[in-house]
Amino acid sequence: MLSQRVKAAVVFVPLVLFLIYIGGWPFKGFITLILLLAAVEFTRLFAKQGHKPPLTVVLAGVFLMLLPRLVFGQEAFEWVLLGVILLTAITAFIQYEQGKKNAALLFTISIAGIIYIGWVGGFLIALREQPNGLGWMLTALPATWLADSGAYFIGRWLGKRKLAPHLSPGKTWAGIYGAVITGTLSGLLLILLWRAVGWLPAETPHWQGALMGFVLAILTPVGDLLISLFKRAADVKDTGNIIPGHGGFLDRIDTWIWAAMLGYFFVQLF
Repeated sequence: MLSQRVKAAVVFVPLVLFLIYIGGWPFKGFITLILLLAAVEFTRLFAKQGHKPPLTVVLAGVFLMLLPRLVFGQEAFEWVLLGVILLTAITAFIQYEQGKKNAALLFTISIAGIIYIGWVGGFLIALREQPNGLGWMLTALPATWLADSGAYFIGRWLGKRKLAPHLSPGKTWAGIYGAVITGTLSGLLLILLWRAVGWLPAETPHWQGALMGFVLAILTPVGDLLISLFKRAADVKDTGNIIPGHGGFLDRIDTWIWAAMLGYFFVQLF
């Protein structure tokens, strides 16, 4: 399994890094495609539980939530969100009239998926579009990846006490400690690197990278646990099988979107 993960990462990670580097519409288009595919996997997870949210509505809602960031480079989405809620509500009314007694639940699932994937996922675009967004993006995501690797290897080496045995049996408290150490150090070193090559201003304090890496290491696993909750409810191991050794797109971006969202708010704070 590790071999498959490594092989897929060798192809997938350089592609993601290249698209982050060039930015613009190639990056935006890639993120939009990934999020739409993740939305398909999201609806399938609930369909396996007997609750099939309308795929077209979820896809349209996710795309509309991304639209302000795609076109205007900003996150002003309030009117878009209102339109998405109205569209989904009308769909729920129609479904109920057609005899679907779980229409209210389908409405709730659809709105949750649209906001989670469309709004939270949209921070991948919003962070890259910030001033010095390249440097911050290449701090937030790699620090998260390296923290995840630290959690994996240190957890396998020293892990005994389980973090969430029912949701994610492989996660341990030792893994969390490993993630915090590697995430904090990675954030610090990445800031120094991007300052040296000019992707972040020379006066950017190195402690900002360390703090970002520390917080991301602690909080991004929540995204993974949330998707694990959905998978356990659907009684499946992965959200999909399109990426060998990694599962589906939703499996891969579960921590990415949290990293981008938290990274965006860190940039605003800094």
